[in-house]
Amino acid sequence: MKATFDLVSKLCSKEVTQSYSTSFSIATRLLAPSIRQDIYNIYGFVRFADEIVDTFHDYDKEFLFNRFEEDLYLALEQKISLNPILNCFQETVHKYDIPKELYVAFLKSMRTDLHKTTYLSQKEFQDYIYGSADVVGLMCLKVFMKGNQEKYDELKESAMRLGSAFQKVNFLRDLKADYENLNRSYFPNANLEQLDELTKNEIIQEIEEDFSQALHGITKLPAEAKLGVYTAYIYFYKLLNKLKRTPSLKIKEQRIRVSNYQKAGLLAKSYISCRFNLF
Repeated sequence: MKATFDLVSKLCSKEVTQSYSTSFSIATRLLAPSIRQDIYNIYGFVRFADEIVDTFHDYDKEFLFNRFEEDLYLALEQKISLNPILNCFQETVHKYDIPKELYVAFLKSMRTDLHKTTYLSQKEFQDYIYGSADVVGLMCLKVFMKGNQEKYDELKESAMRLGSAFQKVNFLRDLKADYENLNRSYFPNANLEQLDELTKNEIIQEIEEDFSQALHGITKLPAEAKLGVYTAYIYFYKLLNKLKRTPSLKIKEQRIRVSNYQKAGLLAKSYISCRFNLF
């Protein structure tokens, strides 16, 4: 039965989220059941594309990425795919009328990672961030707004800034892996071989501004989405503060994390803040 296949597909998207990101999985579980699965579906899609370009080093990445993209468009056209992740994603795209330009921009940034390793200008960097992160925030916002275009337009900038903040925190946290394993340097005008405090603080200040703008939008989200999104927000903000307190050379040497104990405390804080509107 098709319904059974769709159920199995959805379980796959949920499993991808839980396997690849503990923090995002926790935040997604705090969303209302009516929208939770669709966020799993979006995450599964973006994670698989990212895995192709970041980790499949023993395979022809470009071939795999081309095939993944072709299969996506076929899934969207036929409204089914034997790839369970794409089967779920196409359902969410059609259900919420997610604009084509969003996932096209995402795939463009992911494809860039196949060949480009250095971003020399702020425009190059921002274009990459838009496609790799901002549009993911916009796809999620489409789900949260459930067809309310006026509200979507109102919160669009905040959703993009939140996506930017998350991505930039990840770049700073993963500095070592990106530079040494993938030979990538995302932040323009930054000498990552000798990351100094001035450069680190400039990057953090930029991220803090993104978070500040994003918070305005989070407070206006519907109750179905607010707790989950705010939980993700405070987790990444906590990670940013840890990076801020960590010497720049140490960031280059190790991956900074938020402990499970700290995550539990952040979860409690998030619940209280949302419950009593303590933003």
